[in-house]
Amino acid sequence: MKILILAGGFGKRLWPLSSQKSPKQLIPLIGNETLLQKTYKRMSSGFKSSDIFIATSKEHLVHIRKQLPNIKSSQLIIEPVRRNTAAAIGLATALISKKNPKEIIVTINSDHYIKNVKKFISKLKVAEGVIKKNPDNILLLGIKPTYPETGYGYIKLKKTFKKFNADKVYEVDSFTEKPKLNTAKRYLKNRNYLWNPAYFVFRADTMLNNFKSNLFVQYKILKKIQNKPSLLNKEFKKIKAISIDYGIMEKANNLICMPIDIGWSDIGHWQTIYDMLSVKKNDNVIQGKYLQIDSQGNLIFNYTDKLVSTIGINNSIIVETDKVTLVCQKDKAQDVKKMVELLSKKDFKKYL
Repeated sequence: MKILILAGGFGKRLWPLSSQKSPKQLIPLIGNETLLQKTYKRMSSGFKSSDIFIATSKEHLVHIRKQLPNIKSSQLIIEPVRRNTAAAIGLATALISKKNPKEIIVTINSDHYIKNVKKFISKLKVAEGVIKKNPDNILLLGIKPTYPETGYGYIKLKKTFKKFNADKVYEVDSFTEKPKLNTAKRYLKNRNYLWNPAYFVFRADTMLNNFKSNLFVQYKILKKIQNKPSLLNKEFKKIKAISIDYGIMEKANNLICMPIDIGWSDIGHWQTIYDMLSVKKNDNVIQGKYLQIDSQGNLIFNYTDKLVSTIGINNSIIVETDKVTLVCQKDKAQDVKKMVELLSKKDFKKYL
């Protein structure tokens, strides 16, 4: 099985620390290693390094080579421009399948935290066995929701597909991307709904057949590149940006799902980082110079020599960089993405 680590995103909800030139997966948000380095180390603990591929954009290549100096050029899938996850996964699948159309691939995001790594590796190997026996299916790994998250996709389970020793695999009834809050609250109460962490396990030819059925224009471009890789720069930019969730998963009729419990978190916004680093309720999570009076439950990340001080400020996020100061309520952490989109429309692009 080939491990495809997706490392080409921006990480808008972790702005201003995460930026276009230095996105979240390439910076040390938690500890001294970057999220990409942590992900690569995690996967290397259970799979041969030669089976690990990195999908990323051209602008991040220098950073990735510096952070992962032992990775070979043949293991780097370089997108000349960003075209979202369908194009990234499609390109990698097309290039990997040129050598072996029956190769099994699993997609892994570079910005996740996993508490139980050994269990995760074990479940991935079970998933590989599932696809070996059921090559016409795409297997999704699902996580039981713990709160009504609106930033994730949800998988609705149907009846049992098959049992593999202690693991049950279910048919997928439907796939919903990023529901509204009331819908997410309803999903939380229904045990048939799981979070979608975007861990997809599939055979290369099966995924390309799904592109042919659901994203035919992309499929034709990918086949051109597969047949003649020198056309990558010319052809790839013609692809319309769309996520794998909207482009393939919501339309596919061959989805199955295996629930896993691995202590998973998507390091997707500042609230997540607070939840991971706080020891008890109302802790202040602090990085850098900070003084407070009567202030609780805050995340303070100060990346400057300046002092950040608060009086009577509670449940807030304050991120201080050389260029930008971000202040927002913790329960508005998802809206940082809206601020980034607003900046891109205004005359403030230099702050991205």
